[in-house]
Amino acid sequence: MSVQIPAAAAVPLHIHWEENGEQRSARWRSEAGMPPPKRVVIADDRTNADIAYRMACEGTALLWRGDFQNARQLLQALARRADHKGRTGKKAKPAKVPATPTEAFHLHRQAQSQRARTLAMLLIPFDEGYTIPLRRAPDVALACNEAYGRFEEPFIASMRELLGLIGAHEWRRTGVEIPALGARIHPHYGVFSPVRGEYVQMVADAPLPADTSLAFDIGVGTGVLSAVLARRGVARVIATDQDQRALSCARENLALLDLDDGQVELRVADLFPEGRAPLVVCNPPWVPARPSSPIEYAVYDPDSRMLRGFLNGLAAHLTPGGEGWLILSDLAEHLGLRPREQLLEWIAAAGLQVVGKTDVRPIHPRASDTTDPLHAARAAEVTSLWRLAAK
Repeated sequence: MSVQIPAAAAVPLHIHWEENGEQRSARWRSEAGMPPPKRVVIADDRTNADIAYRMACEGTALLWRGDFQNARQLLQALARRADHKGRTGKKAKPAKVPATPTEAFHLHRQAQSQRARTLAMLLIPFDEGYTIPLRRAPDVALACNEAYGRFEEPFIASMRELLGLIGAHEWRRTGVEIPALGARIHPHYGVFSPVRGEYVQMVADAPLPADTSLAFDIGVGTGVLSAVLARRGVARVIATDQDQRALSCARENLALLDLDDGQVELRVADLFPEGRAPLVVCNPPWVPARPSSPIEYAVYDPDSRMLRGFLNGLAAHLTPGGEGWLILSDLAEHLGLRPREQLLEWIAAAGLQVVGKTDVRPIHPRASDTTDPLHAARAAEVTSLWRLAAK
């Protein structure tokens, strides 16, 4: 599954603030595409968490000049307040009870978006070479180089984004164990991690078509499904993606698994490569909604663009007797965002028929978390591998 990262602004953005009686500015960086805050104040170890939270909610950013570890603690304090924990002096307002699963989803997304904007108001300065000019600041050059690439100019970014970069670096370093491969896959920053192993296992277990000479993997992501197909004996896999981060990530993972270009070929493409194949596999984003951050592009597919594009183009890219494997969760159905009837109509309208379907219930912590606002939908969720053929 690939992640579509919004393109960087053509003109570099700058953030402006006043410090020690002087007007200052610096390059602004936000992988989520957030604009630079218009109001910026200086904060340090003396800054009160309640005051900081109120200012952040009002859209005032806090540029940190104190101890780095204290900034991490302040961010944690802001998160507790955003989650209605640890608030003093008054009780949180009773939460609105949603009338439908769809309303629950939109309220949840709205709350997530507001929380993200608030927590992004704590800012960290970077000097040349990704050094942070704060006491007890860690060396983050490697994590930043992996995510941003080479960049020498000083800039300002949010503390929350930096911690995301550090976390992504650890994911990349340690990797994710994939039982179907007997190996680890190492996700890069901005590329969706295959932590939901049930869909990988489905691809490992599904019966292959008689012709295993070629397969297309649409939206290669980390390369995990291409690797599974190659290990299962598919002679050649052509894997596509339009995101360079995904292609780089897949290339590195395939090399670690000793799968060369002769077995798995990576191509830049929006969905399909040229030609036809006996097997075409796609694991598109599952929920038809607008993403609000880069990593969400692997989960949210506005207007089901990738799903509909795959279905509409599949028949023209299958050899006679070939199969298309669509790996899709029905979470959108339980949220009232896309009914099953609509999916079946799209399949039929694309000149396709269902020749088989395998279901599995996902195993992940959210499915059993009764405090999750979307618990009912997650508990009922089923992931399916749809085997499709041209009519």
